[in-house]
Amino acid sequence: MDPSYTKSPVLNWNTQQYTRVWIPDPDEVWSSAELTKDYKEGEKSLQLKLEDETIREYPIDVQSNQLPFLRNPDILVGENDLTALSYLHEPAVLHNLKVRFLESNHIYTYCGIVLVAINPYEQLPIYGQDVIYAYSGQNMGDMDPHIFAVAEEAYKQMARDEKNQSIIVSGESGAGKTVSAKYAMRYFATVGGSASETNIEEKVLASSPIMEAIGNAKTTRNDNSSRFGKYIQIGFDKRYHIIGANMRTYLLEKSRVVFQADDERNYHIFYQLCAAASLPEFKELALTCAEDFFYTSQGGDTSIEGVDDAEDFEKTRQAFTLLGVRESHQISIFKIIASILHLGSVAIQAERDGDSCSISPQDEHLSNFCHLLGVEHSQMEHWLCHRKLVTTSETYVKTMSLQQVVNARNALAKHIYAQLFSWIVEHINKALHTSLKQHSFIGVLDIYGFETFEVNSFEQFCINFANEKLQQQFNSHVFKLEQEEYMKEQIPWTLIDFYDNQPCIDLIEAKLGILDLLDEECKVPKGTDQNWVQKLYDRHSSSQHFQKPRMSSTSFIVIHFADKVEYLSDGFLEKNRDTVYEEQINILKASKFPLVADLFHDDKDAAPATTSAGKGSSSKINIRPAKPPLKASNKEHKKTVGHQFRNSLNRLMETLNATTPHYVRCIKPNDDKLPFHFDPKRAVQQLRACGVLETIRISAAGYPSRWTYHDFFHRYRVLVKKRELSNTDKKAICKSVLESLIKDPDKFQFGRTKIFFRAGQVAYLEKLRADKFRAATIMIQKTVRGWLQRVKYQRLKKATMTLQRYCRGYLARRLAEYLRRTRAAVVFQKQYRMLRARRAYQRVCRAAVVIQAFARATFVRRIYRQVLLEHKATIIQKHARAWMARRCFWRLRDAAIVIQCAFRRLKAKQELKALKIEARSAEHLKRLNVGMENKVVQLQRKIDDQNKEHKTLLEQLSAVTVTHTMEMEKLEKELAHYQQLQEEVQSLHTKLQRAHSERQVLEDAHSREKDELRKRVADLEQENALLKDEKEQLNSQILCQSKDEFAQNSMKENLLMKKELEEERSRYQNLVKEYSQLEQRYDNLRDEQTPGHRRNSSNQSSLESDSNYPSISTSEVGDTEDTLQQVEEIGVEKAAMDMTVFLKLQKRVRELEQERKKLQVQLEKREQQESKKGQMEQPRNELDQDSDLAYNSLKRQELESENKKLKNDLNELRKAVADQATQNNTPHSSPDSYSLLLNQLKLANEELEVRKEEVLILRTQIVNADQRRLAGKSTEPNINARTSWPNSEKHVDQEDAIEAYHGVCQTNRLLEAQLQAQSLEHEEEVESLKAQVEALKEEMDKQQQTFCQTLLLSPEAQVEFGVQQEISRLTNENLDLKELVEKLEKNERKLKKQLKIYMKKVQDLEAAQALAQSDRRHHELTRQVTVQRKEKDFQGMLEYHKEDETLLIRNLVTDLKPQMLSGTVPCLPAYILYMCIRHADYTNDDIKVHSLLTSTINGIKKVLKKHNDDFEMTTFWLSNTCRLLHCLKQYSGDEGFMTQNTAKQNEHCLKNFDLTEYRQVLSDLSIQIYQQLIKIAEGLLQPMIVSAMLENESIQGLSGMKPMGYRKRSSSMVDGDNSYCLEAIVHQMNSFHMAMCDQGLDPEIILQVFKQLFYMINAVTLNNLLLRKDVCSWSTGMQLRYNISQLEEWLRGRNLHQSGAVQNMEPLIQAAQLLQLKKKTHEDAEAICSLCTSLSTQQIVKILNLYTPLNEFEERVTVSFIRTIQAQLQERNDPQQLLLDFKHMFPVLFPFNPSSLTMDSIHIPACLNLEFLNEV
Repeated sequence: MDPSYTKSPVLNWNTQQYTRVWIPDPDEVWSSAELTKDYKEGEKSLQLKLEDETIREYPIDVQSNQLPFLRNPDILVGENDLTALSYLHEPAVLHNLKVRFLESNHIYTYCGIVLVAINPYEQLPIYGQDVIYAYSGQNMGDMDPHIFAVAEEAYKQMARDEKNQSIIVSGESGAGKTVSAKYAMRYFATVGGSASETNIEEKVLASSPIMEAIGNAKTTRNDNSSRFGKYIQIGFDKRYHIIGANMRTYLLEKSRVVFQADDERNYHIFYQLCAAASLPEFKELALTCAEDFFYTSQGGDTSIEGVDDAEDFEKTRQAFTLLGVRESHQISIFKIIASILHLGSVAIQAERDGDSCSISPQDEHLSNFCHLLGVEHSQMEHWLCHRKLVTTSETYVKTMSLQQVVNARNALAKHIYAQLFSWIVEHINKALHTSLKQHSFIGVLDIYGFETFEVNSFEQFCINFANEKLQQQFNSHVFKLEQEEYMKEQIPWTLIDFYDNQPCIDLIEAKLGILDLLDEECKVPKGTDQNWVQKLYDRHSSSQHFQKPRMSSTSFIVIHFADKVEYLSDGFLEKNRDTVYEEQINILKASKFPLVADLFHDDKDAAPATTSAGKGSSSKINIRPAKPPLKASNKEHKKTVGHQFRNSLNRLMETLNATTPHYVRCIKPNDDKLPFHFDPKRAVQQLRACGVLETIRISAAGYPSRWTYHDFFHRYRVLVKKRELSNTDKKAICKSVLESLIKDPDKFQFGRTKIFFRAGQVAYLEKLRADKFRAATIMIQKTVRGWLQRVKYQRLKKATMTLQRYCRGYLARRLAEYLRRTRAAVVFQKQYRMLRARRAYQRVCRAAVVIQAFARATFVRRIYRQVLLEHKATIIQKHARAWMARRCFWRLRDAAIVIQCAFRRLKAKQELKALKIEARSAEHLKRLNVGMENKVVQLQRKIDDQNKEHKTLLEQLSAVTVTHTMEMEKLEKELAHYQQLQEEVQSLHTKLQRAHSERQVLEDAHSREKDELRKRVADLEQENALLKDEKEQLNSQILCQSKDEFAQNSMKENLLMKKELEEERSRYQNLVKEYSQLEQRYDNLRDEQTPGHRRNSSNQSSLESDSNYPSISTSEVGDTEDTLQQVEEIGVEKAAMDMTVFLKLQKRVRELEQERKKLQVQLEKREQQESKKGQMEQPRNELDQDSDLAYNSLKRQELESENKKLKNDLNELRKAVADQATQNNTPHSSPDSYSLLLNQLKLANEELEVRKEEVLILRTQIVNADQRRLAGKSTEPNINARTSWPNSEKHVDQEDAIEAYHGVCQTNRLLEAQLQAQSLEHEEEVESLKAQVEALKEEMDKQQQTFCQTLLLSPEAQVEFGVQQEISRLTNENLDLKELVEKLEKNERKLKKQLKIYMKKVQDLEAAQALAQSDRRHHELTRQVTVQRKEKDFQGMLEYHKEDETLLIRNLVTDLKPQMLSGTVPCLPAYILYMCIRHADYTNDDIKVHSLLTSTINGIKKVLKKHNDDFEMTTFWLSNTCRLLHCLKQYSGDEGFMTQNTAKQNEHCLKNFDLTEYRQVLSDLSIQIYQQLIKIAEGLLQPMIVSAMLENESIQGLSGMKPMGYRKRSSSMVDGDNSYCLEAIVHQMNSFHMAMCDQGLDPEIILQVFKQLFYMINAVTLNNLLLRKDVCSWSTGMQLRYNISQLEEWLRGRNLHQSGAVQNMEPLIQAAQLLQLKKKTHEDAEAICSLCTSLSTQQIVKILNLYTPLNEFEERVTVSFIRTIQAQLQERNDPQQLLLDFKHMFPVLFPFNPSSLTMDSIHIPACLNLEFLNEV
């Protein structure tokens, strides 16, 4: 144990029972114990009880009165700063670090100005970008300890004090020095950035993989131990951006190249190169695995668990490339490294004599070594085994023994590697060098800590010497800060006695010190290590820091500040000389590889001793020359390694002393590399070695505890008497309280701003405070318990009286019930007896009645039987008499019928006889002949009618025949004309046949593809069937589920869709934000490149900054040719940005594709028709037809090509006219050229019309020819019929008439054939309609498929999908309608232009005629006549001249102040700009519209750039930009935006231009303005948030400040200094809300603004809560809940609660609740898990680890409870990010908000100075 810690403060008031102390422990170093009885002065022992309940008697030396160390109160355990502890000693420090490391998993702790970092041996998520941004700009005391806090303090002091800084990172191997330095550099690279595009910060970080590869190795203590020291200077410019860096290295451990201990490795680069040996570019290195080489296999295992050497090698190569090392140099570097491996594996054979050795010429490794380095094999083989000795008289070569050869080989290998290491470092510095002027720098020193091993050699001696120097600098700096603090606070102080290690440093580096004697011994020709050690014994045996070991004569002991170290002298001289033979170096200098030669030519002038001494070379190698110079023999050697190291160390100390140092001490918690395992013995050793305990001792010697008056008053005001609180001076109150509480005035001092306490006084005050609270608690408990007992007695008394009342009432009710029942029984008896007598009487009566009834029934039945028998006898008599009467009637009727038949037969015979006689007479025949004559007459008439009808048919036939002959003549003439073109048709026919063959090939391919598609369709149908089955199964499962689950799933899907939409919108708005940032950066760079006043040309101002703006969608891009021409003119890059042109081209491509399909279908149908006709007609007719069609199509193509040429000529003429009009825009431009161009344009138009007419004529001729040919075919049968009637002119009989009739019928059939030919066209039309129907069916099938798919979705998703389908359909329809409208507009504009030309000519003619008439009539006019204009209504348009546009933008945008428009219509500039746009649209001036909108957007951007911190100005232009965007939508003419317009507003719509693309540009500008608005608001709010939400006491007296250490919080100062309360945030919110409402900003945007701001408040507060231990308490949770409730109340008062701001505060609300919940039982853990749904698992565990009681009555969260929470939350899939991204910005929406104002009702105030605007 360190003797400086054996003394303990006197146990004055803490000597009573139950006082806790620290006693030494052999295992745990210190253990805690508790006094079991009071201690009295003079007693020889203490009665203690250990933590395991064992009793122990601890002896005390009465003379020295050395009592055990007192233990700090539990409330002080786990503090961020060790100096905050009341009792400052070694056990308190060790215990505090252990508690923080094991229980809270905090690896960083402050110890005054030192940051103690304990290696967790586990990757922790505390180094991300979010943590860097959280620490950026914060004070060290405001956040938990972190390496980023130290880096931020250094960066801030550099910027504030303009002084260079240094961060000194030290510690043992494996303690995490390199990682800490790496994170510090990453912080500077992230916060500082680079001032240019060189990405110097990436190069600084890229140097780490290279240096780790060539300078780090695996040791027994660390898998990635740095075997060299480095000091990296990061340079900054005046803006404190990184501009460059420089690296200095110290004492590379070269011996590791040739030797490694067990379980260690060589440098990583060797193993990385062996792992990549299989790559093709490394074949010539001849490398294998690392086990095959001697230099890489001495340590045993060549691999490291969890490390991939091949992957690390790839990172190393990438780092080389990033730093600008060429590929050829990289290969050369790898060759040199591989040659070292081959050199170590060279087999050296000893000869028999033992004084010489040799190397086999066939040695493969030597050959590879010579080949890789480009040296001669024979020379290297010779000089590896020989050396040259030079005397004054002769020079001779001497052989070397095996050990000498091995040593020479190893020295050469070390020398090569050291030179390569220096070369790489030099080139890294070149890559990091900058030509810019460095304003300041921050240095990061990563240097080895104090080392002590079983065998300590020269390397450990140098390392410990460096740590002695650093410790001296550290002690002086700590002492200096302590004294400065006392002087600043004006406190009397005396010199503090601190450990000064200057004697130890003098022992090492003073004259005739250890290093000086070592250098002298190296100069002796036969100097040995034993002689040198003997000189040390003789010289320094009397020194208090030097000792001689008892059992050794070759070792010596140095008493360092950390510990005693015994050094073994073997090898000191050799390592100090670091000798390599010059012959071997000369061979390497002669290498054919330039890099190898350059490595050693740098030292060619360093061989002479005088040169090296004079120049002070930094080389670490001493090359022994072959022949020393004759002169200056006393300086024949170079500087030794020890001398060089001493000089470089002195330069380093000079650098550190010129900077402000910051200290990081890395601690290795255990030697087994176990994560979060703490070994107290190892930790205490390192704490003593690194100076942490020395810092504590210096602090404890003075006044370690320091409180500001403000914090002291708030913490200990419970100790202040009531009458003293009336004083308003807190400083006076604190003085009076302390003077009354602490009687010894030496225990405290009053400074200017702070109170200083001796060690232990804060614990005493905490005890008094706890006693006060305990007494108050007892009083409260007594009162509450008495009140509870009184309440309990009153409750019992009241209950007793109530019971008595209810009992008496019960007895009275029971008596009354008995009386009622007695009376009821008497009534029941009476009624029962009466009922029984009555029933007996009724029974007798019923029996008498029954007897009477039966008797009377018997008598009645007897009478009834008698009557029934009589009735039946009567019926029988009636039926018998009736039968007898009918039988008599039937007999008489039959007799009458027989008589009638006989008589009628007689009469019929008589009549037949008379008719026979009459038939034989002549008169009967005459009557028959009269009817036949009438029939003959009728037949004759019928024949006459048929003859007349036959004549008319013959006349029609003759007319048809004449018509046929005339048509035949015409066809013969045309046929003769067609025969002339037969030769050309034959050539075209061959081409057509070739096309047919190609078409056949395509059809075959099509058929194959069709078959494949059918197969695929079949497969898809099978899959569809399977999917349908699965769908049915899923549907059945879904139907089985409950409606609640379905609703939940639909809600989840809806939320997911909304989230995806929000993410997409946020990505787009982030792109807009990045674009604006790049634009801002471009402007800044342009300003830097051209300082001073810069003037642009007038025609360049808008084109340069807004070249990406799209053009107006007018008719100038109406068709495809014009569009392509426009694309060629404006360039591909600009055209790619024109969305409208792209959509039109896409639409045109679709139309061409559809037209191509239609033509293909028509071609197939035509070919089918031709094939059918070819079977019926002759081949010649088919040939003629094909030739005619081919010729006509060829002619038409030629005409169309000429038509296109004429169009191009026309466009070129128009362009030339426009160019000339822009160039010659002067009053004296020649009109002749313009009129000439107009004439050419007119001629071209006329020629175009002629060509069009020719095309139309040709097409009509083709159609007529087809019709005539069809008609000719149809009339041929008529001719045949005409010739087949030879007797057509003669009179015909009935048979001829019948034949003619059949001929007419045949003619009718021919006519029907013609009708059928005409019906073919109708069928084609029907087929086309069918094709359309099929297309519609396909579309319907697609819609059905989509409908089936939508059925699987949730109702919300179905609605969303339907909306998307409808949007796509409407988009296609809008594109079609848009193109149609543009075509119509193009024709309209052409007609308008022609009309304007004609109107101009007419006006010119009328003006000339009027002028002539006025000249003739001038003498007749005797007075002036004034023509009065009729007053018209204002149409809502403003006219201005082109030259006034700059003035308009300046008055309305650039120079406009929002205060000028107070009291006017909100968003007035937007309305004025729209009225100007409307007038330009009215005049069809697209250039004016483009110029006005471009100038407006540029003007708004300039204003916002100038006022980038003005919230009111930004709100003003956000409101106006949104209003202009709404106006362009409201008056665009789109029906979707006109639903709320009035009839008057519809009249104000745009007529000619579609400004859809400019709406998108304005929307993007609105997004940029919104983001700037949020940035301004966050900049104003962010400094208030932490102070108002976490630190300010919204509820007075609730929170109490805990004791603070050296690092004070920025809030721990006098009230009013940089402290804010919640009212400040509310006031700022009110100002934001008022400004946005006054400027007329849309309410929806206001809601989104406050949603974003409340999210920022939530993120900043929660991040600070997660990074600050001092605010994680129950009282902070109460303050947070109160503050959040106040903010919610403010939202409700402003009607902003629907913005979603409260939902954004949900994580903070749950964090506040988590701080207040109980944290003990398993039920508490379940409650926390169910409540904290918005917090991630990592955040919950972090808050529980940080939870700190502010009073002794609160309990800490146990580790087991935290493990329970982690076990219950392990199923959560939370993100790994600990902190919230407070820079995250929600995507903004600008909903359409039409205005109810009409343009004609807006008044322009005179203060705008817009008199040049004319109302139209």
